Amino acid sequence: MGLKDHEGFFRKMTKLILNETPKAGYSSILNDFVESNFFVIDGDSLLVTCLCVKSFKWGQNLHFFYLVECYLVDLMSNGGQFAVVFFKDAEYAYFDFPELLPLRTALILHLQHNTNVDVQTEFSGCLSQDWKLYLEQHYPYFLIVSEEGLSDLQTHLFNFLIIHSWGMKVNVVLSSGHESDTLRLYAHTMESTDRTQTFSKENEAVIQSAYKSLIQHLEERRISALAPHFEHLKWNDMMKEACQTLFLLQCLWPEGSDIQRVLCVTSCSLSLRMYHRILVHSNCLSLQEVEDFCRLRCLCVAFQLHLPLSQRACSRVITCSWLWDSDSFLKMNKWCEHFILSNLNVLGCWNLNLNHVSDLHDEQLLKNIAFYYEFESTQEPHLNLGDSIRRDYEHLWNIVSHLVKEFEVGKCFPLRTTRRPFLGQKKSVIQEISLEKMPSVGFIPMTSSVIDEFVGDMMKDLPILKSDDPIVPSQFKEKTSDELLHWHAQRLLSDDYDRIKCHIDEQSRDPQVLDFLKKNQDYRQFYGKSLESISTKVIVTQTTQPKEDSSGASGKMLQNTKPSKITKKKKKKKKKKSFLKEDQNKDQQKDDLLFSIEEEMKMNLHSGIRKLEEYLTSCASNSVKCGVEISGLIACFKAWKEHCQGEGKISKDLSIAVQMMKRIHSLLERYPEILEAEHHQYIAKCLKYLGFNDLANSLDPTLMIGDDKKKKKYSIDIGPARFQLQYMGHYLIRDERKNPDPRIQDFIPNTWQRELLDVVDKNESAVIVAPVSAGKTYASYYCMEKVLRESDDGVVVYIAPAKSFVGQVAATVENRFTKTLPAGRTLCGAFTRDYRYNVLNCQVLITVPECFEILLLAPHRQKWVERIRYVIFDEVHYLGREVGAKFWELLLVIIRCPFLVLSATINNPTLLTEWLQSVKQYWKQADKIMEEKFISEKQADKCLNFLRDNSYKNQSYEVRLVLCEERDNDLEKHICSVKHDDVYFDHLHPCAALTTDTIEKYGFPPDLILTPQESIQLYDTMVHVWEAWPRAQELCPEEFILFKNKIVIKKLDARKYEENLKAELTNWIKNGKVEKVKRVLKNLSPDSLSSSEDMVKMFPLLVEKLRQMDKLPAIFFLFNNGDVEKRAGSVCSFLEKIETKSHPHTECHSYVFGIDEVLKKVIKMEKTQKRCIKKNPKRAEKLERKLMYRAEYINFLENLKILEISEDHTYADVKALHTEITRDKGSTLDRVLKRVRLTRNGKELKALAQRGIGYHHSGMYFKEKEFVEILFVKGLIRVVTATGTLASGIHMPCKSVVFAQDSVYLDALNYRQMSGRAGRRGQDLLGNVYFFDIPLPKIKRLLASGVPELREQFPLSITLVLRLMLLASKGDDPEDAKAKVLSVLKHSLLSFKRPRAMKTLKLYFLFSLQLLIKEDYLNKNGNPKKFAGLASYLHGHEPSNLVFVNFLKRGLFHNLCKPAWKGAQQFSQDVMEKLVLVLANLFARKYIPAKFQNADLSFPQSKVILAELPEDFKAALHEYNLAVMKDFASFLLIASKSVNMKNEYQLPLSRIKFTGKECEDSQLVSHLMSCKKGRAAVSPFVCLSGNTDNDLLRPETVNQVILRTVGVSGTQAPLLWPWKLDNRGRRMPLNAYVLNFYQHNCLTRLEQTNGMRMGQLLKCLKDFAFNIQAISDSLSELCENEHDNVVLAFKQLSQTFYEKLEEMQTQMHQNHLK
Repeated sequence: MGLKDHEGFFRKMTKLILNETPKAGYSSILNDFVESNFFVIDGDSLLVTCLCVKSFKWGQNLHFFYLVECYLVDLMSNGGQFAVVFFKDAEYAYFDFPELLPLRTALILHLQHNTNVDVQTEFSGCLSQDWKLYLEQHYPYFLIVSEEGLSDLQTHLFNFLIIHSWGMKVNVVLSSGHESDTLRLYAHTMESTDRTQTFSKENEAVIQSAYKSLIQHLEERRISALAPHFEHLKWNDMMKEACQTLFLLQCLWPEGSDIQRVLCVTSCSLSLRMYHRILVHSNCLSLQEVEDFCRLRCLCVAFQLHLPLSQRACSRVITCSWLWDSDSFLKMNKWCEHFILSNLNVLGCWNLNLNHVSDLHDEQLLKNIAFYYEFESTQEPHLNLGDSIRRDYEHLWNIVSHLVKEFEVGKCFPLRTTRRPFLGQKKSVIQEISLEKMPSVGFIPMTSSVIDEFVGDMMKDLPILKSDDPIVPSQFKEKTSDELLHWHAQRLLSDDYDRIKCHIDEQSRDPQVLDFLKKNQDYRQFYGKSLESISTKVIVTQTTQPKEDSSGASGKMLQNTKPSKITKKKKKKKKKKSFLKEDQNKDQQKDDLLFSIEEEMKMNLHSGIRKLEEYLTSCASNSVKCGVEISGLIACFKAWKEHCQGEGKISKDLSIAVQMMKRIHSLLERYPEILEAEHHQYIAKCLKYLGFNDLANSLDPTLMIGDDKKKKKYSIDIGPARFQLQYMGHYLIRDERKNPDPRIQDFIPNTWQRELLDVVDKNESAVIVAPVSAGKTYASYYCMEKVLRESDDGVVVYIAPAKSFVGQVAATVENRFTKTLPAGRTLCGAFTRDYRYNVLNCQVLITVPECFEILLLAPHRQKWVERIRYVIFDEVHYLGREVGAKFWELLLVIIRCPFLVLSATINNPTLLTEWLQSVKQYWKQADKIMEEKFISEKQADKCLNFLRDNSYKNQSYEVRLVLCEERDNDLEKHICSVKHDDVYFDHLHPCAALTTDTIEKYGFPPDLILTPQESIQLYDTMVHVWEAWPRAQELCPEEFILFKNKIVIKKLDARKYEENLKAELTNWIKNGKVEKVKRVLKNLSPDSLSSSEDMVKMFPLLVEKLRQMDKLPAIFFLFNNGDVEKRAGSVCSFLEKIETKSHPHTECHSYVFGIDEVLKKVIKMEKTQKRCIKKNPKRAEKLERKLMYRAEYINFLENLKILEISEDHTYADVKALHTEITRDKGSTLDRVLKRVRLTRNGKELKALAQRGIGYHHSGMYFKEKEFVEILFVKGLIRVVTATGTLASGIHMPCKSVVFAQDSVYLDALNYRQMSGRAGRRGQDLLGNVYFFDIPLPKIKRLLASGVPELREQFPLSITLVLRLMLLASKGDDPEDAKAKVLSVLKHSLLSFKRPRAMKTLKLYFLFSLQLLIKEDYLNKNGNPKKFAGLASYLHGHEPSNLVFVNFLKRGLFHNLCKPAWKGAQQFSQDVMEKLVLVLANLFARKYIPAKFQNADLSFPQSKVILAELPEDFKAALHEYNLAVMKDFASFLLIASKSVNMKNEYQLPLSRIKFTGKECEDSQLVSHLMSCKKGRAAVSPFVCLSGNTDNDLLRPETVNQVILRTVGVSGTQAPLLWPWKLDNRGRRMPLNAYVLNFYQHNCLTRLEQTNGMRMGQLLKCLKDFAFNIQAISDSLSELCENEHDNVVLAFKQLSQTFYEKLEEMQTQMHQNHLK
């Protein structure tokens, strides 16, 4: 079948891709732990993308390579790990573009030889088996590919690559439309879905056939492409000719040369020879003319060799094109260049310098030279070339002459021997550079205390505009609509705090309100108590007690002394008697308990040991503990002897020996001062029986035990060190402090925890880095307690990383502390974007960064801010993340009180600490200055207030770094595989994740920790691989210096052993034993597991296997809300299927009996309440509601009873269920069931909970999530499927964590956060991590990736500057406000220790002020004007907020919002839809890839693509953008003056420099390179394509031409173009989902047409509704006329939109219930 036969399938394939295009998510493609996210770039997509960049002109090779390297650097600077793949078949697509063939080959050579990029060129095509195997082995995170080629045929090739990638479950990222900032790289991601995978699978045969026909067609095109230039010569003929030419050159230049010279002389000579050989047509160039052309080419190369980029960037731009015959020869020459470059490998070890392979062709330079010799040299005397250029040119041409053997080539000069022009001459051949559009460079004069202090030192060196300059605001009057005259535009608006819903008036004294508040608080305490079993502390505020002095005591006090003492003595006597009785009872209970434990150990050793260890945790007396341990050792010893005496034992049960050694460890390490000689003798005896003779002798040298043969029967036949490491790894004793700390009652804190307590006691700040679940959060609660005790006024703020965590922390605080406070004050409050309570009247505020920022920057809330005593930042690594990074940085620099910064995943905590210390030093100085100022100005009241607010706490300005590197328990990793319809588990050694390259370059990742068992496994593997290993004996466990003759090997000893092994393995690599290390790593690695079975169907079996292995409770992480629910349901169905009619266990009988007892009581209460309803009709409604809840609870209990729960039929902890039903009377169940009764998923969650199953994801109602959290902690649920939201601090400790689904969101950061949940502190000594259906390459990358470094971001924006100036001018305390503003401006992480970055920030600050002054938000003194409040309120939507205000001030909304008839207050549907259209263009900007506009769909594109703004809005937007663009260009021109241009003259990735001394002795160079004007602020590389400063005003080119080292990009300009342009300059339209929803109110249709997932749609629509409501409220506050049309229109739109949203959500809820 040929190409035409497959045209239908090509259309089908294209349609599928276009239909998937609107679903492409435009987001950051590189997450925070990008090391784990290896991806692949299609090399030809990279080439095509850079070729189509708007600022690029074909033929400018150096500019092209600059674009390529910029593209790759953007990926690398964001941490990308990738490979670039060039398929051999893809070359065929360029036969119609011969000028691109050598460029493609040069690109491959450049990346291979001049960069560290991994370049793959061995794959024939995207459907080859090798490529499929590569994808399976490496499992890339995504593939970057172009959706459109240079021709339809190349587009088909790209389509095949996309379809194949989807079929291999690899996501696709489109190469066009990329946008980067300092932290992220944004692009369109098209995920591999079930639909695309099915298409690939069902059409597998057709895909293969169609691809084969396409390649065959392209091969045929090669013949037709070669024929016009080489006639009868075939491809192989030309390859031979090229090889022959290279061999000849090698003989002429045996010493070697560089690629520019080599390609020039070989391609010119080959072209001349081929041109001479073929039949020359009359309409083509003559051979002599071709010689002239080659001379020009050689001279051009000589120019390239000698001219630095600084000179070449000033080249004239020739706009004329090559004539047809010249162009034809150029193409022939390009073919020859391709043949030469493709055969460079034949040169072998010849010294060929490829450094400048990126600069093989400069078409503008060639045109300049040609133009001069054709049109200018005849009009004036010849300009000299200069000596160096002349010599090189002559040398090149002489080599060409030697290489051409077939005929005699002319001499070097003259360069033109013929008159026929090569260029077509036009009227305007040389491009004129006009800078009339460029703005005048200068700043409007302005002054304020903030401006003067921050940028005063720069202002004197900057151009300042005169007061009569037309762009100074005093020279023009702002055009403001007449309708706005009655608006209070300068009024400060209420902020988000005022507008976020508060369910009830907290200050109300209404009894019903108070009752509600009391119930709400009771529930939070109940919720907190359910999460952790910690008793509540009663906090009493500390008061200053007067010193007792006998002389100063009053007579009344002295009189009352004696009677009080007498009464106290009597009371003491009574208490003593009662205490004696209690002690006697307790002693008796102890004896009984110890006796029962001893009896239990005799009957069942392991269950007895469990009870013994439970007793030890509750016992306080060391002597009693020691006695119990000795009893345990005796029992274990007896059991061991009995076990070894048994006949017919093949192997010994070493678990008994492990228990013996555990007891010995405990006795020797914890109670050495209590043990006596007889105890030592007994322990030595036990060691002797285990076969540890040396250890026994070291403890008791006199010990003698009978026959050695008899003893051998009891020996475990393993060395003591190996035994302890291999079998007791997680039992090894950690170094713990034995002395209690009086500050902590619950446990004995470690050294690093004590350091934290010291930090809080001294009012210091600290950066705390400790593993997940290490106990760092305890410092937070200690800090809260300290602030609560100090006063009733101080506030501690806890910053949670996400709103899902706020409720849980608040509940925990409510449970931990209680305090009697003055009226109007409360202990705990919470503030998120969804709800708030007790925010400004609490002492402990739990919030999220964005909400805390609202409070800190609100000028009228600074009095409350002064009350803050401590701020706690949890999960501070979000500082370097995509979401919320800007908030974290601002908060850290603006607070003046001490802080605690907590994180488990920071790689550079020292840098963070140093930065924060510099901030604190600023505040130390600022506080000192303010104090001195108050004193000098004699402002006694202010000084006293300042001292009261700051000095009371003796604030320390020190920032400590507190590190903890050790988890409280070990983690073991396992890979799950499916074989023969069963689930199997393979242990994964952490070292198996590494490669020799990784170890050599980066060493072992700091958090890649081995368990002691894994250390032994590593040692054994090393010995096996290298039998003659010199250090094998030294590192043998029994001989290792820290283990030798040591009875108690501690965890720290094992860690030292691990470090020695790692260091030794690293030394193997350094000493050239790389292959041996590879064998070690390979032997440690499990086989590559790929299961053909449906892993989703096997999921319930996985859960069941974990239950059988006692690995529950477990959390199963997935990354899709729908899958989370489905998997939980499938596990429940599995249990229902295996349920049998067998009799339940005895345990189950007692459990059911307990349900019966509770049911009787509940039913009795129900009957009583029914009688009350009849007697008291007034209470009927309340009682009926209680009855409804009661009926729900009865139904739940009856369901439990029907199940007759046994351990086989539920995953719940049956003991926990029994305790809940019998002891607690089901109080927890009763309470949580009430809360989910009417929720969307409540019914399903209750059904799952009866089986011990639950699910947890962000789409659930908070009551539903709390239901799962409470029951999980209680043990009533032990299997939870969840998304990553559960990993961000939610308290749900478990024994095992399972990664049950792969996703783009499963990166190394999320892996660390999620896996850290495994291993319950104080319960599990070992946590388990399982990988199910995750490819092995991905697992290895997750383990091997290092912890990320915090990376800076660009800290300023126009709106932030406006908000800071508002704070400075309107703050309650001007000096305090000024200090805070300057702290934000001076202490960004970006500018820390980087003066160049600080200079850029200062300039950007000035640019922001200029823009705000011109837009009439600020006056020249930095004070707010007009609509500054509205713009700052909408700060989260820059630049849309500025554009919205601009439209409002112009009266455009008043023109639009005309009522249906005169005097009416309602607006037509047409007006509302136009208003939605405008607002969607501003606040609902979701881009669709440009290619989608070519789609031929079954529904109108208008339903997907948002229409453009109405004409008047569009014109106003254009005017706004033009003004901003000019200001931004002016800023860039000034900023460029401080740039170090040396860095701009080198390629950004390869660092190849194009610098050197400028050529001054050549008149021709001076003539051709004479355009220096207008090239100050653009990259010299882009100047090669004729770009100038004018291109800074073009939205499609500004980011491409800007100087890379200037420190800013076009994204920092507040521009809002009606469309976005991709790299090629194509328009990327906006998605019309908001308008579509408003018109049709149907989410299902939206999901189908607009390509957005349901959850994403709901979130976006809710955000849009929230924005409309916020704007409506703001406009109502600003306008005194409540009948203003704009105010009324926005109010109507807000109400209508919310109604539509609620109606749709109600319908969804009803459908879900059905």
